[in-house]
Amino acid sequence: MIFLIKKENKNMMNIMLALSAGIMISASFFSLINPAIEIANTLNLITWFILSIGFLSGAIFLFWGDKIFNINQWKYKKSIMLFLSITLHNIPEGLVLGVGFASLTYIKTDLNSILPAITLTIGIALQNFPEGSSISLPLYREGISKKKAFYLGSLSAIVEPIFAVVGALLVLKIQSLLPFIMSFAAGAMIFVTIQELIPEIVQNKRKDMLSLLLMVGFTIMMILELIMG
Repeated sequence: MIFLIKKENKNMMNIMLALSAGIMISASFFSLINPAIEIANTLNLITWFILSIGFLSGAIFLFWGDKIFNINQWKYKKSIMLFLSITLHNIPEGLVLGVGFASLTYIKTDLNSILPAITLTIGIALQNFPEGSSISLPLYREGISKKKAFYLGSLSAIVEPIFAVVGALLVLKIQSLLPFIMSFAAGAMIFVTIQELIPEIVQNKRKDMLSLLLMVGFTIMMILELIMG
C-alpha cells in the first residue's frame, strides 16, 4: 500500500488514519477477544476474570511504558505506539497458529482435520495486509520514508512465525496462557487507538467523514475475520 501512494497527500493520510483506527478496533475484538473467550471456555477457565485482567494489563503496560520511557518526547510517538500494539497483537496470532498445527499430532490427521488450521493461516495472512498498512501509512504520514515505513510495517509481523514455533513446541502449556496473552494484546491495541488515533480524528475539520471511515475500516476487518475465521 505504501508504494501505491505517489506523493504525500494530507487528505489521503487522514483517510488511512481513520481506516487504521477501525481496523485496530475490529482486530482487537474479532481476532483476539472473541477467540480468547472461546479458548477460555473450552479449557474451563474463569473467562471473565482472565480476560478482564489481561485487557487492563495490556492498556496499563503501554500507559506506564509511555511514562517510564517518556515517549511523549519522542518524535514519532504515535508510530512507535502503533508499532508496539500491532506487534503485541501478532504474538498471540503466531501462538494460535503453532498450537493449531501442533494439536493435530494428537488426533488422526486427514484433510478434514488439517483444513481448519490451513484456513486459519490464510485468514491471518489476509488480515495482516490492512494491519501492515495501519503501521506503514501513519509512519509515512509523520515524515518517514516509504522504504523505512515498509520495513517497519513488515517487521511488526516477523514475531508471528517465531511465536508459531514457540506455540508448537509448548502446545499443551501455552494453551492455558493464550486467553490472557490475547486479551493483553487487545487491551494494548484499544489503548493506542483511543489515545493516539481517535483524538486526531475528532479534532479534524472533516471529523464526520473520518468517523464514518473508521466504521468502514472496522467493517473491512470484520468481514475478513468472519469469512476466513
